[in-house]
Amino acid sequence: MNLKNRNLNLPIAIVSIAIPLVVAVLFVLPKPGVEAGFDVTIMPFFHAVLNSATAVLLVASLYFIKNGHQKAHKWANLTAVGLSVLFLLSYVTYHFLTDSTKFGDMDHNGIVDATEVAAVGGIRYVYYFLLLTHIVLAVVIVPLVLFTLLRAFQEDNVKHRRIARITWPIWFYVAVTGVIVYIMIQPYY
Repeated sequence: MNLKNRNLNLPIAIVSIAIPLVVAVLFVLPKPGVEAGFDVTIMPFFHAVLNSATAVLLVASLYFIKNGHQKAHKWANLTAVGLSVLFLLSYVTYHFLTDSTKFGDMDHNGIVDATEVAAVGGIRYVYYFLLLTHIVLAVVIVPLVLFTLLRAFQEDNVKHRRIARITWPIWFYVAVTGVIVYIMIQPYY
């Protein structure tokens, strides 16, 4: 498909709005009580692996483009996009099937009482800051990645470079904080 002269602003806007809406709805819908057919408890670790791999690919992508390896840059980014899509599908599946884990819920009863809040102390503020910025920027990154890719496929290198300078650090931050948030909440799964 030739994207050179295509205006894909509307489809990108629709996708960029639909994804966070679907994810938000998952947190308010009752769980269907469907069995996954596999142990879903491994999925948060899988998400952290996908985020880690994405971060590594983003660093590789930056290295490749800075050293004139456009083809390797392209494939690193396309692979990072593929892993991000896989992450999104897996994340949606996981939250469709399970209840959210609460940070500090040491007895795993779904309630964080005052004793548990006191036990985790001030680190919970760090966790919630990282989680909040991760979530907000995960929403922001969707259209940025899509527009960055579009500009690359349209071979509009000036616009591609301009938006990539914004996209790359945000996408990298989202990938890295996804791993950090997992590490911090992992004891409460």
